[in-house]
Amino acid sequence: MRKLVTSESVTEGHPDKLADRVSDAILDALLAQDPGSRVAAETMVTTGLVFVAGEITTKGYVDIPGLVRKTVREVGYTRAKFGFDADTCAVITAIDEQSPDIAGGVGASYEVRVFNSSDPKDKLGAGDQGLMFGYATNETPSLMPLPITLAHALTMRLAEARKSGILPYLRPDGKAQVTVVYENDRPLFVKTIVLSTQHAPDVDREAIEKDIVEQVIKKAIPEGLLSEETEYLINPSGKFVLGGPHADAGLTGRKIIVDTYGGVVPHGGGAFSGKDPTKVDRSASYYARYMAKNIVAAGLADRALVELAYAIGKARPVSIRVETFGTGKLADDKLADLAAQVFDPRPAAIIEELDLLRPIYTPTSAYGHFGREGFPWESTARAEELRQKAGV
Repeated sequence: MRKLVTSESVTEGHPDKLADRVSDAILDALLAQDPGSRVAAETMVTTGLVFVAGEITTKGYVDIPGLVRKTVREVGYTRAKFGFDADTCAVITAIDEQSPDIAGGVGASYEVRVFNSSDPKDKLGAGDQGLMFGYATNETPSLMPLPITLAHALTMRLAEARKSGILPYLRPDGKAQVTVVYENDRPLFVKTIVLSTQHAPDVDREAIEKDIVEQVIKKAIPEGLLSEETEYLINPSGKFVLGGPHADAGLTGRKIIVDTYGGVVPHGGGAFSGKDPTKVDRSASYYARYMAKNIVAAGLADRALVELAYAIGKARPVSIRVETFGTGKLADDKLADLAAQVFDPRPAAIIEELDLLRPIYTPTSAYGHFGREGFPWESTARAEELRQKAGV
C-alpha cells in the first residue's frame, strides 16, 4: 500500500526560529554562569522590535539587549534593506522570577514531601504536567523519519548557499517542505519539493528556480530519491522579497513539528526553546527520543514511539508507553516494562545522565532537535544493555 508523508523545515532566519534562537541564547548564557538557573524565556519578534518576556531565577547576569543584537546579527539580519537590522531594532524586556509555587514543587518533589524519599534522584519534581513523545525509525542512518531529514537538509543547504556567497542574492528567511512516497511503510522516492526563499528584489524568477534546483535541491537530496515524477515548487507565491520579522511576527515555540519528527508521530503539549532542563517539556522529550532511539538501535523494533507523562511536582512519570507499530521483537507492553528497567526518566536522573545543565541549546534552535550527532540524547549507549535484557 502506498501513502504520502510530508514534513517541513525552516531556516534560522524564519521569524519563529529567530525567536527560538534568542530564547535559547539567553538560556545558554545563564547556564554558562549558573548551572542552577531556572529559565523560561519567551521571545516575540516583529518589525523593528524584539520583545523578551518570561520567568528567570539565576545567580548569573546577561546583558539581554546586547545578546539579542548579537544573535540577530549571527542569523544574518545585518542591513535595514533586509527588513530587520540587529543594530537598529528595539529590544524590550519583561522578566520576572520563577513562581515560588512552581519552584517549591520542582525543588522538593512529591516523593520527598509526601513519602520522605531520600533518593537524590527523587529530589526534583517535574516542572509541569504533560506528555512528551520520542520517536525513532530505522529508515535513515540517523534513525529519523526521511521526510523531516530531507526538509532539514534543504534548509541547511539554503543557509549555506547564502552564507558562503554561492547564491549572494539570498536573504535569511526561508522554508522547505518535502513529500515522500512510502510503500508498505518504507520510503521510495520524493514526490514533491516546495522551497521558498527570501531574495533580493532585482533577481529574475527563472534564475532563482534554476539556482535553487541546481545549488540547493540537487546538493541536499540524494540522487536516488529524485525521479521523473518529482515536482519542484520554487517560491510558488511568485516572489519573496519581504521576509523575516518585517513580514511576519515570530514567536518562541511556534514550530514544534519542525523541531521534532515532522508530524509523523504525535507531539506533546509543550515547546522546547528557552526552557531549562527542569522543564520536562524539553528534557523528557529529549529522554523519550533517547529511549526510542536505543530501542531501535538495539534491533528490538523497526519503529518505536515512547510516551512519558508527568504530574507537576512529581519526580516519577505517571506513565511510560512504548508503541512499535507491529515491528517490535517483543510485545509493546513488554518493551515498556523493559524500558522502565533500563531507563530512569525522573528529571534529576535525566539531567544527570544526559548532562543537561550546560550551554548546549542554541544549536538546537534551528534544523531540529533530533537526528544530529553531538547531542547527548542521540547516543545509543543503552542499546547493548537493552539487547541483553531482552534476550532476543
